[in-house]
Amino acid sequence: MGENAAGALEWLALLEYELLLFAGFFFLLGAIDELSMDFAWFWLRFTGRAQTPVLSRQHIYSSQLTGRAAVLVPAWQEAKVICDTLSHALAVWPQDDLRIYVGVYRNDPETLEAAARGAQGDGRVRIVVHDRDGPSTKADCLNRLFRAMQQDELREGREARMVVLHDAEDMVDSAALVLLDRAIGTSQFVQLPVLPMPRKEARWIGSHYCEEFAEAHGKSMVVRNALGVSLPAAGVGCAFDRRTLEKIARKSDRDAPFDEDSLTEDYELGINVAAIGGKSSFLRVRGENGHLIATRAYFPEKLGHAVRQKARWMHGIALQGWDRLGWTGGPGEWWMRLRDRRGPLSAVVLFAGYSLMVLALLLAGLRYAGMSTPWQPSGLLLALLAFNIASFAWRAFMRFNFTKAEYGWREGLRAVTRIPVANVISIMAGYRALFAYTKTLRGEAPHWEKTAHDAHPARTSALEYAR
Repeated sequence: MGENAAGALEWLALLEYELLLFAGFFFLLGAIDELSMDFAWFWLRFTGRAQTPVLSRQHIYSSQLTGRAAVLVPAWQEAKVICDTLSHALAVWPQDDLRIYVGVYRNDPETLEAAARGAQGDGRVRIVVHDRDGPSTKADCLNRLFRAMQQDELREGREARMVVLHDAEDMVDSAALVLLDRAIGTSQFVQLPVLPMPRKEARWIGSHYCEEFAEAHGKSMVVRNALGVSLPAAGVGCAFDRRTLEKIARKSDRDAPFDEDSLTEDYELGINVAAIGGKSSFLRVRGENGHLIATRAYFPEKLGHAVRQKARWMHGIALQGWDRLGWTGGPGEWWMRLRDRRGPLSAVVLFAGYSLMVLALLLAGLRYAGMSTPWQPSGLLLALLAFNIASFAWRAFMRFNFTKAEYGWREGLRAVTRIPVANVISIMAGYRALFAYTKTLRGEAPHWEKTAHDAHPARTSALEYAR
């Protein structure tokens, strides 16, 4: 019995050692990557190239557009939120040159009825009923809306100047439309920040998106914009030059720009703008009240929904993106695409790290019970551990600060405590993404695994952020 116990202890110790090397090495690579991004952002701040300008929201709100703006909103089973989205957008965007195209499916009468209520008879809204049963894919619905826009252009003899993308649950900003209109004159693709709204009833799952987007759209996108590399479209709060979309469609031998075989057609569209020589811009501006001019929304509050959403992002961006977009561009572009595609590997490394933590606690308990330690860490391994621990502390500090800047110090502290929650969701999403990807390799078509929404920030005090 003693020999068996000693042998089991040796195997556990060997597993601990191997996990420590594997996780420690890849955590080191990740830390170097993040520190490089931090250094680039600090350099931009030091040189004054990462400043966030402040504009009068009221002045922008009252301005007219320089051309027709077509806003495409795909909607499948969004009866609980589409009415709020439309009524709010129509209230804060008074411009006559606005056209909102809402795509609903013929087998979804609840969303159709809710969209009609939200439109309130406003002639700037076009409700387009898809001629097929839903759900198809988000790209398919967007293409149907794009064709409806083209039909309106032919009928009215006037072409849209820009095409704006939004989701059915978004709360738009009153200044966003005019800002996009101004920026699209010098860029072919413009992305505004996205700010998830924290929810008291969803402090752990639904609110963990807050710190992720605060850091991504407060630092990473700023650095990408300064480097002049391609910018990924978030699918909301983004505008494309109308004719650039037609160029992308022609290049792909399609009659519409959105690729129906992609799970993240919005991300790919942003990358493809740069591929055809278009200019992309990330526009980060604050109103005079200090609030960021951004798209706001509630994100999934249930674990299964959050995992499904992030798995679709990983599948489309990391796995499909590797196959579909390759590694074109220079060193800066390669760096950003590597960052975009590290999600599944990060999930594996995180799983190894948490497994190591559980195993280390088990072995510590056995050592406390009097069993001998089969191995001792070397000085190099201890240095690796120390660096990774210091890196984790730095990452928590950065996450706190970026979250605090948008949501206040209380949410900043919550962001730090939510780090394990975010990691567990990433691990589960990585497994789901890899499983889904293997099914597509066997010929299975992608499906629109959308997230259900039942709450809208325009119904709450969050409305103050957009007025």
